[in-house]
Amino acid sequence: MSIDFNEIRELLNAISQADIAEFSLKSDQFELTVRKGLVSPSSETSPPPQPTPAQAPANTTSFAEESTPPPTTDKSEWEVITSPIVGTFYEAPAPGEPPFVKVGDHIQVHQTVCIVEAMKIMNEIESEVSGEVMEIAVENGEPVEFGQPLIRVKPD
Repeated sequence: MSIDFNEIRELLNAISQADIAEFSLKSDQFELTVRKGLVSPSSETSPPPQPTPAQAPANTTSFAEESTPPPTTDKSEWEVITSPIVGTFYEAPAPGEPPFVKVGDHIQVHQTVCIVEAMKIMNEIESEVSGEVMEIAVENGEPVEFGQPLIRVKPD
C-alpha cells in the first residue's frame, strides 16, 4: 500500500471530523495510529500547568518564565497557530541552531515559526497572522496532535 502526504492529511482531517476516538492503519511500509481526546478544551485557552520547582529541571523553569505573558494581556485577542498534523514539534531548523521564534518576537504572515516532523518528513509551519509571539505552548521535541495549539500570537 502506497500513501502520500496529501492522502495522510486528508485522512487526518476526516478523522478529526468523525466521532472516532482511535484509528490505526498498518501496511508493510508504515504504521499510523491516531488517538483523539488527549487535548482537553480547557488547554486551548490556558497554558499547561507548570511543574513545581522540586519536580522541574532547571531549564524548564526558565522556559516557563520566557513563555509566560504579562498578566495585563487580554488573551481573548490572541490568534493560535495550531499543528496541522500529528508529529513532533521542533523549535529550530536543526539541533544547536537558534529557534525560529521566541516569545516577544514579531512575526509576519508566511514566516516559518516551527517544524512538525511526521514520518521522517520535516514540515515547516508558517504563520497565517502577523504580530507578537506571546506564548509557545509546547516544548522542543514534544509530540503534538492534529489541531493542538503550538504558538499564540497577539495580532497587529
